[in-house]
Amino acid sequence: MQRASLARLAAALALALAALGAVLFLTPWGRSLWSKEGEATIGQALIGGPFHLTDQNGKPRTDADFRGQYLLVYFGYTSCPDVCPTTLQTITNAMDKLGADAAKVTPIFITVDPERDTTDVLKAYASNFHPRLVALTGSADEIAAAAKAYRIYYAKVGEGTNYSMDHSSIVYLMGPDGKYLGHFGMDATADDIAAGIRAEL
Repeated sequence: MQRASLARLAAALALALAALGAVLFLTPWGRSLWSKEGEATIGQALIGGPFHLTDQNGKPRTDADFRGQYLLVYFGYTSCPDVCPTTLQTITNAMDKLGADAAKVTPIFITVDPERDTTDVLKAYASNFHPRLVALTGSADEIAAAAKAYRIYYAKVGEGTNYSMDHSSIVYLMGPDGKYLGHFGMDATADDIAAGIRAEL
């Protein structure tokens, strides 16, 4: 009887360890425990990294250009009918709420549609939002690399010139050192974003 109980206990422990292993391996939280090189980075999410893109004024920009600034990073596209402009307007409102502290924050919009979003298109689009907004485009490979660094999903939907882009809708808050601090979902308000930034200042 004692052996049977021990066997059941061992089996239960094995199942619990297997479940924990699955959580650590499959969830973003679990993946954040280890860097790509296998070094422990407990509590540090693997979001963000180097990018080489071009801003709405035709100037080459890299992630290093923004060191010392807090960043609000959002991926989208200018032909997006609702989510993207709504999110960028929310970011604009959050920047307004920050007052003088807005000078410490740079909102960044990275297109997932470089085929249509040229620098001229981005310049006209960005003018509708906060004056500190930096809009970035690049080659298909450059955009793919940036999206991969920020764990962003995107895909072309449809054919012809009227196609749309399916994509993740997340606003990332990055620190002055380029490290991930947190993120805001689609339901975040301007007050939520402003409060999240102030908590880090």
